[in-house]
Amino acid sequence: MKDIDKIRKDIKDGKLDDAIRHLANCIVIAAITPGSDKSELYYLLGNAYRKKGDFRLAMDYYNRAIDENKETPAVEARKVLQGIMSFYNKDKYNH
Repeated sequence: MKDIDKIRKDIKDGKLDDAIRHLANCIVIAAITPGSDKSELYYLLGNAYRKKGDFRLAMDYYNRAIDENKETPAVEARKVLQGIMSFYNKDKYNH
């Protein structure tokens, strides 16, 4: 899928807002397409939000990807993000 390749490139290149906008459009199209699997789209959204530093939204989208497909790469991404979130302590950076 050509769109997915461009979205992956945008995420890799740091064009996160463009990728998020494009993914939102793809999800709308997938939602009206019978039998479509949106897990990769949600996984990529999770990656984009993780790179933006919004761990809460990243986790939400990884969970949605897993709800769609239990064998998505989002399973591993969620584990990694959980490790980061459990280690991250904002209070230590506020002194």
